[in-house]
Amino acid sequence: MDNAAFEMHEGATQNIPPVGKTNTIFRMEKKRPWSLMSIFLVCLLACTVTTAVGVLILSLVYINNSQPHLEPKPQETTIPILQKDVDPKFQFLNHLPKSKVFEFSGGAIQWARYRNNVKDYLSIEEEAFGSSLNSQRSQMTLGTLRIKSNGLRAPHWHFNANEHGYLVQGTAWIGVVDDGRVVTTYNVTAGQVIFFPKNTLHWIKNVGHEDCFFLLFFSTHEELQTLDLDDVFFSTAEDIASRSLKPEGGVNFIRTFHKQKEDQGVNLPPNLAELVMNASYTQSPDSLVWRYFYDLKGSKEYRFPGGIIQLAQYWKNGSELSNNEKIFSEFLNQHQNTLALSTVRIYNNGLRQPHFHFNANEMGYVISGCAKVGIINTQGTIEFDIHVGDVMFFPIGNQHYIKSACDEDLLLLLAFSTGDQLQTLDMDDYFQATADHILAQLFFKKQNEFKKIPKFTEDQAINLP
Repeated sequence: MDNAAFEMHEGATQNIPPVGKTNTIFRMEKKRPWSLMSIFLVCLLACTVTTAVGVLILSLVYINNSQPHLEPKPQETTIPILQKDVDPKFQFLNHLPKSKVFEFSGGAIQWARYRNNVKDYLSIEEEAFGSSLNSQRSQMTLGTLRIKSNGLRAPHWHFNANEHGYLVQGTAWIGVVDDGRVVTTYNVTAGQVIFFPKNTLHWIKNVGHEDCFFLLFFSTHEELQTLDLDDVFFSTAEDIASRSLKPEGGVNFIRTFHKQKEDQGVNLPPNLAELVMNASYTQSPDSLVWRYFYDLKGSKEYRFPGGIIQLAQYWKNGSELSNNEKIFSEFLNQHQNTLALSTVRIYNNGLRQPHFHFNANEMGYVISGCAKVGIINTQGTIEFDIHVGDVMFFPIGNQHYIKSACDEDLLLLLAFSTGDQLQTLDMDDYFQATADHILAQLFFKKQNEFKKIPKFTEDQAINLP
């Protein structure tokens, strides 16, 4: 046989004594004491049988392993999803409308963020974006929050991030409880900004007839860590809650609370009219409100030939700010890892010219319109289209541009990962600032040719053809 294991088996069996000879040996044992030869033969027989059994076992194992058709087929699910090709643009682009919708009785939340468990991503494109945010240490996460009329984003706080929000649609009543147990409440309308420092309890109540739609930016590139008030309450031992709150009826009163089966993160009880008979939505003094609020739509407009920019950020020189705006600016600067927010409106065919930021990563959300985006970094140039609901990410130092491509204006909300004043350099500015003889040497072009590049008295950050 070809199998070497079976050849060993056949050779081994030739040393086994014939049956008749074996019987003679045993008959001789009865007639006289065992001789040395008898003992030797018995031991030899035992060794031979043991060897034969061992060889047989090895042969069977070898045969089993040599049969490819007996191997179980690998399951397709064991192939890591990252082995598939991903378009490089998804490091910088997230189609947020395609992401998972977290539904609640009072509204819904969607996320453009990093996730610790890759199985939580719905697609490899979403994973590429989340991984990019994390690997670039972006200090940014984006969520959209939709609250139905009378719905409530339950009182909560975030362990690891400040929160900056922009109300796209609706009217809301905000509550904030700071570390000095000071309660600040205020109303916000579309176009205004809210701010909640890390580990500050806050809530959002829709007090209008239409849905509220918020864009929320968080200053973390890790998974957001949040605690809701009801979850904390039901996780606290009854006797501890009773001793802390000291209600009438003591612990028996605490036992009348029942945890709902559904997550109450965005809450809207079906019997709300029976539960709430007298709701008041008070407004705190401006000196308190403007720490957590900024009227972005009413702030100074920076006008350019191709569009408008407005900013909610810390200003080193606040001479042009109102007294209330100064409150917001200074309060931002008192906290670490805050963000700057900006709205950018680009007219039809307008261009936010190529530029980069010295001190911040940038994340943006398309509120209306559409555009073509380009990113230029050490890997080359990547271009892609953006539409309503898309999210963009531009790492610090990466040059990028945005060109409006629809008949309607392009409106973006942008966030920057700096609590300082944003530092930006545009392409026309650094070309004009570079000596023409340096440019001539670099581009192999005569020095006087660079006089063809005009200097404008009006800032061309957003320009038109």
